[in-house]
Amino acid sequence: MSSTNSPEAVKKLLENMQGDLRALSLECKKKFPPVKEAAESGIIKVKTIAARNTEILAALKENSSEVVQPFLMGCGTKEPKITQLCLAAIQRLMSHEVVSETAAGNIINMLWQLMENSLEELKLLQTVLVLLTTNTVVHDEALSKAIVLCFRLHFTKDNITNNTAAATVRQVVTVVFERMVAEDERHRDIIEQPALVQANSNRRSVSTLKPCAKDAYMLFQDLCQLVNADAPYWLVGMTEMTRTFGLELLESVLNDFPQVFLQHQEFSFLLKERVCPLVIKLFSPNIKFRQGSNTSSSSPAPVEKPYFPICMRLLRVVSVLIKQFYSLLVTECEIFLSLLVKFLDADKPQWLRAVAVESIHRLCVQPQLLRSFCQSYDMKQHSTKVFRDIVNALGSFIQSLFLVPPTGNPATANQAGNNNAGATVSAPANPGMLGIGGGVTLLPAFEYRGTWIPILTITVQGSAKATYLEMLDKVEPPTIPEGYAMSVAFHCLLDLVRGITSMIEGELGETEMECQTSSEAASSTTQSSEQQELQSTADEMDKEIVNRAVWEEMVNACWCGLLAALSLLLDASTDEAATENILKAELTMAALCGRLGLVTSRDAFITAICKGSLPPHYALTVLNTTTAATLSNKSYSIQGQSVMMISPSSESHQQVVAVGQPLAVQPQGTVMLTSKNIQCMRTLLNLAHCHGAVLGTSWQLVLATLQHLVWILGLKPSSGGALKPGRAVEGPSTVLTTAVMTDLPVISNILSRLFESSQYLDDVSLHHLINALCSLSVEAMDMAYGNNKVCQHPNSRMREWGAEALTSLIKAGLTFNHDPPLSQNQRLQLLLLNPLKEMSNINHPDIRLKQLECVLQILQSQGDSLGPGWPLVLGVMGAIRNDQGESLIRTAFQCLQLVVTDFLPTMPCTCLQIVVDVAGSFGLHNQELNISLTSIGLLWNISDYFFQRGEIIEKELNKEEAAQQKQAEEKGVVLNRPFHPAPPFDCLWLCLYAKLGELCVDPRPAVRKSAGQTLFSTIGAHGTLLQHSTWHTVIWKVLFHLLDRVRESSTTADKEKIESGGGNILIHHSRDTAEKQWAETWVLTLAGVARIFNTRRYLLQPLGDFSRAWDVLLDHIQSAALSKNNEVSLAALKSFQEILQIVSPVRDSDKPETPPAVNVPVSVLLGSISGPGLSRPFVRTDSIGERLGRYSSSEPPVVTDELEDLNLWWAAWNTWYRIGSESTKPPITFDKLTFIPSQPFLTALIQIYPALYQHIKTGFNMDDLQKLGVILHSAVSVPISSDASPFILPSYTEAVLTSLQEAVLTALDVLQKAICVGPENMQIMYPAIFDQLLAFVEFSCKPPQYGQLETKHIANAKYNQIQLFAPAEWVALNYVPFAERSLEVVVDLYQKTACHKAVVNEKVLQNIIKTLRVPLSLKYSCPSESTWKLAVSSLLKVLSIGLPVARQHASSGKFDSMWPELANTFEDFLFTKSIPPDNLSIQEFQRNESIDVEVVQLISTEILPYANFIPKEFVGQIMTMLNKGSIHSQSSSFTEAEIDIRLREEFSKMCFETLLQFSFSNKVTTPQEGYISRMALSVLLKRSQDVLHRYIEDERLSGKCPLPRQQVTEIIFVLKAVSTLIDSLKKTQPENVDGNTWAQVIALYPTLVECITCSSSEVCSALKEALVPFKDFMQPPASKVQNGES
Repeated sequence: MSSTNSPEAVKKLLENMQGDLRALSLECKKKFPPVKEAAESGIIKVKTIAARNTEILAALKENSSEVVQPFLMGCGTKEPKITQLCLAAIQRLMSHEVVSETAAGNIINMLWQLMENSLEELKLLQTVLVLLTTNTVVHDEALSKAIVLCFRLHFTKDNITNNTAAATVRQVVTVVFERMVAEDERHRDIIEQPALVQANSNRRSVSTLKPCAKDAYMLFQDLCQLVNADAPYWLVGMTEMTRTFGLELLESVLNDFPQVFLQHQEFSFLLKERVCPLVIKLFSPNIKFRQGSNTSSSSPAPVEKPYFPICMRLLRVVSVLIKQFYSLLVTECEIFLSLLVKFLDADKPQWLRAVAVESIHRLCVQPQLLRSFCQSYDMKQHSTKVFRDIVNALGSFIQSLFLVPPTGNPATANQAGNNNAGATVSAPANPGMLGIGGGVTLLPAFEYRGTWIPILTITVQGSAKATYLEMLDKVEPPTIPEGYAMSVAFHCLLDLVRGITSMIEGELGETEMECQTSSEAASSTTQSSEQQELQSTADEMDKEIVNRAVWEEMVNACWCGLLAALSLLLDASTDEAATENILKAELTMAALCGRLGLVTSRDAFITAICKGSLPPHYALTVLNTTTAATLSNKSYSIQGQSVMMISPSSESHQQVVAVGQPLAVQPQGTVMLTSKNIQCMRTLLNLAHCHGAVLGTSWQLVLATLQHLVWILGLKPSSGGALKPGRAVEGPSTVLTTAVMTDLPVISNILSRLFESSQYLDDVSLHHLINALCSLSVEAMDMAYGNNKVCQHPNSRMREWGAEALTSLIKAGLTFNHDPPLSQNQRLQLLLLNPLKEMSNINHPDIRLKQLECVLQILQSQGDSLGPGWPLVLGVMGAIRNDQGESLIRTAFQCLQLVVTDFLPTMPCTCLQIVVDVAGSFGLHNQELNISLTSIGLLWNISDYFFQRGEIIEKELNKEEAAQQKQAEEKGVVLNRPFHPAPPFDCLWLCLYAKLGELCVDPRPAVRKSAGQTLFSTIGAHGTLLQHSTWHTVIWKVLFHLLDRVRESSTTADKEKIESGGGNILIHHSRDTAEKQWAETWVLTLAGVARIFNTRRYLLQPLGDFSRAWDVLLDHIQSAALSKNNEVSLAALKSFQEILQIVSPVRDSDKPETPPAVNVPVSVLLGSISGPGLSRPFVRTDSIGERLGRYSSSEPPVVTDELEDLNLWWAAWNTWYRIGSESTKPPITFDKLTFIPSQPFLTALIQIYPALYQHIKTGFNMDDLQKLGVILHSAVSVPISSDASPFILPSYTEAVLTSLQEAVLTALDVLQKAICVGPENMQIMYPAIFDQLLAFVEFSCKPPQYGQLETKHIANAKYNQIQLFAPAEWVALNYVPFAERSLEVVVDLYQKTACHKAVVNEKVLQNIIKTLRVPLSLKYSCPSESTWKLAVSSLLKVLSIGLPVARQHASSGKFDSMWPELANTFEDFLFTKSIPPDNLSIQEFQRNESIDVEVVQLISTEILPYANFIPKEFVGQIMTMLNKGSIHSQSSSFTEAEIDIRLREEFSKMCFETLLQFSFSNKVTTPQEGYISRMALSVLLKRSQDVLHRYIEDERLSGKCPLPRQQVTEIIFVLKAVSTLIDSLKKTQPENVDGNTWAQVIALYPTLVECITCSSSEVCSALKEALVPFKDFMQPPASKVQNGES
């Protein structure tokens, strides 16, 4: 400022001011006199100030308001010339800082007016800028007005003004913040008590801020408001604003003045509460937007499209926020970073992905920032793994660029369209489509599966210079050149690796240095300071632990993603420089992981380099089997997309530089090496050289790869151990191009020096290197000797020499007297026996024979001292394969037999399992049946041995197990052995059972049978040794697994007939197909499992999932029972019966009704069950004993939950029901092969039910009864095949039930008895039982149909000629005895239950009558005569009980429908339509008539006396019937001779008497009774009249012929009846007899008189008797006269 303060400058200022004022007064002279006057007075004013004051400038400033006034007035004229002059003058004043605050305020108001009139806009801006930059007088309102003015000018129509205004605004904003910084500087030394600020209580709580700070605060706050499209608080008067401009301003403030926000709480509050939410809100269109999705249809409000200018500026703001304020905004940054990662998704627009990648690149070049991400997010629990996500997102992004090729390529676009899950899309391999000439490209590029992406050079490494983030002038999103995004992402990866590694290595180096210096210092210090030194060292240690955790987390978070991306790029790279960069990145990462001791990731990177250096798909086992390499086939899931680790694709367009032979046992043609392979090889060598110390176990990978490369390139050892190029004669196929020839010397040189540099490694690393070399040399030996090149020699002489040499060497080695003895020196023994084992890899039988003979000799001589060598020896026996000829198998088996008989006790217990395996494998050999069967015998012997020495074996195994467990824990691996959780001794048993289980499904029936018997015997005999929990495994893994396999095989077995069993063995017809042989196996297995369930129930039930096991077992029983094989299905039911007889655990209250049959002293048994000392009994116990032990022991038996028990039984019932309903359901169609269940099967099925019912009766309800009924009905309906009928059917004359029918009735009987004693609610089942039985009764007349099957009836007794038919395929049973027995049961049951409510309600009586009506109406047509007779007697019995009940309930209407049914039944029976058979004898006929009479008697005793309780219609029907019966019904078909026999005289008489009896009643109590007698009388009289008339007619016509006997009898009967009737009428009270009746009686008289002419003397005497009573009618009765009536 000194220049403006110097006297010359002041003088000049005064002159200029006066000059300006004069000029102003001149200009305004004419038009604006007031201004002129003001100007002139101004001149005077200035002069006086100059004259009076020494500090002229200060004085001017004081009076500046007046000094400025004329100029302000001048501006007010709005004349351009005057205005310009005034503005220039004002600016001059400002630049000399002679403007006071008030003056400044006035100036700004004046400028505002000019702005509103759009005058001198550029000048205005200039003025404002000068005003604000030269001094700090403008504050608060004035300042805000000045800023608004600039903003308003930014939005004018004029381009130049706009741009100038924009620049001005930017500068003004900066000025405001610079003032604040300066203010802070001034106050820095004054320490003040900070006032307590409630940061978020009020957005305008800025009272604590100093003036400049307050302005800055208000300005920044309003910028946020404006960007958010809200009204500003401070910048009053704004008219418009754009988001882009606002965001640029925010960004520049944040970028240029970070300290303001970090030091002032108010400002950091603004950041957190205003800026971050604003950014997140503005991002929302980008988050929601999905490219290519039709948004409008799916959501009501269409999603905004992302807008490039805003989005790009937001990303810039985010970059600044993350870079500068990360520590303040941890949570917000987490959101921003996650958004960045999201923007890389394939469904976002290309430009959005490009700017996002650029933003990520900006982060990647700041390793410290990445480190803090890692600490703040990845290392916190429950936080997003931000750092890992960023790396993975880059990986996915790169991959998506390859998988979704540019849309210009139609062939792949459609494939990629539906495939964004990251699966590899095979793009066409022809690169020509993408405009590349030939195969080799000049442009550096990536190419993968036909997708070609150029590499663009974008930035210098290590700096993130963005292209699209800088395009502030673009409104439309720019088009992104192909390859740009890929190149940025590629650079991100490289910078990331470079940054992380250099940072961590640097820090690692520092800590190592510090450790060294501190340790040196500690050793040299004196005692006194030692304490403090130690303390600092301890702090160092803590710091290092924390640091190390961060480093490891960083590497762990990023290595998967990096490796996936880099491997893909390495494979796709066609540019040497790019390849070099990728390899360098992989190398540095591998080294870093090595230094941090992260083995998995280190090995993965090394594997990637190794794979890169070998030809594609080169088979190198090291790379595929080591743990690290398994990663290369795993896929890592990155952001929900699965990213496959990519193995090199074979079609990369690389120049082939070498062709050589692969290193393998069999020559396999040639392989090609490309220049890229050689490049990778150099990297590998580089790695081995520089980082040998951290390679550890990866040395093996490295060396194996190098070995193969050396072989392919044909480098040979020269004298002195160095390698030199050059191939011996045997590799004619090696081709090396000149390109590689130049590299080779270099490479071979490095290789030779590789091992020299190993002298610098420390012990551990050296050990790893040597280990790797050893394992390689073993492989080489495999190639050269151990795989016995000699023994493999095609020439058999050479082979024999080799084998001989080898075996004699081994034997000599074993017999040599070593010190210490061989049995203790494990390593040596294994070393000697290993080559013997290796010989198993040779297939020549002569060699194998030698090998086995050697084994036999070793066993015979050294068997006792083999010790640790046993696994190898057993391995040799076990290596014999099925196809290796009988003699080999025999020899090997001989060795095994020797082992089992002699050496089991001497070998370590851990080898016993191998013995079991080997023995089992011999069982599976199918060369020689006897060997298989003998080996099953050996397994039995082995199991016996286990049993006898159980305790010893168990102890030893437990000891061994503990040792292994400890080892495993030290290594940190899980102990892995079969059946693991079970104890080792149990595992041994389980292995044995599993082996036998495999043999149980052998293709040969004999082996199956033997193995099955052995398996179940061992489990039965030795099962008690197992721990309780192991039974779970036995049930599920052994038994059920076996059942599954057997069921599977049985159902798929072949039905072809097997002619003979090999040689001249004949096969029985029941075993002559594979299916039948498997059936036997199935039966055996199912029975065995069921037996175990039965005998071991007490062990199994406490296991947690017994009920599930029970269900599975029932399922097996069901599938077996429903198999279409009689043998299997019947056996299944037997097993079912067996498991149902299990005694269910009982409480004292309900002890089993029948105690077990055996009576054994309990104490003895108990002693044997709890075995001596050990945790389990080593005594065989038989199942009855065990059961007894459970029941009678003093301690209460294990009572399972009653409910669970019920569930088991219900499960059994459901199974029973399914078996029943499936097996008895008739098939749809029938042919020769239709399977129809056999009678024994059905009988067994039904017989199961009673036992089962006992367990489920409490819950058995109507539905279940319905189900049962269906099954019983179906079962009885099943016919029998005719060839079985003679055995099952009784001869048709015998009335005998088949066993099935017996069973059905028994089942119902059990049920009925249970209901009888059961609770009330069970009584409702009675009607259903009646229905079921009545259905069976119907079978007597109408046998049941079985589907559509044609059956011949054996039953009908008339058709004795059954033999005359061709024998039927299927014969229906004789159902008559069954139906009759059912009927007896019905009567019986009805007698007991007639009064039950349910029986009454459900109309049982009516149903019985309805059912009986069928046989009764058929009568003589019934298949069996006994049927209708039984039906009648049953009807009589039932009615005698039922009718009283019916009368009792008459009012309820429950029996209304029964009466008509009963009437019809009587009618149908008494007047049957069926004709009696011709051969019926007279006695027979009379017997039948007596039955009819009985019926009428029933009517007269049980029905008519109670007529008043009975419906009228019914009585009417009965009367009509009696009427009909009392007249002899003459049937025209009889010849004269028969007539007299056939007439039912007795019957007619009975009917007539009954009619008579009820014709009148002496004691009429109700109108009802009167009615019935009236009805009876009128019927009777009408009847007599008819008979007499007919008789007279016939007599007249017959002339001399006598009338038929029956008619004479009838007329005599009528005449007697008439006389009886009149007698009765006389005895009755006169008032009881109806007038009509008298009339009818008198009307008879004339007819009687006409009969006098008859010729028969009998008729005459009867007539006399009839006429005599009429004398009483000769006079009218006296009473009538007395009453005065005539």
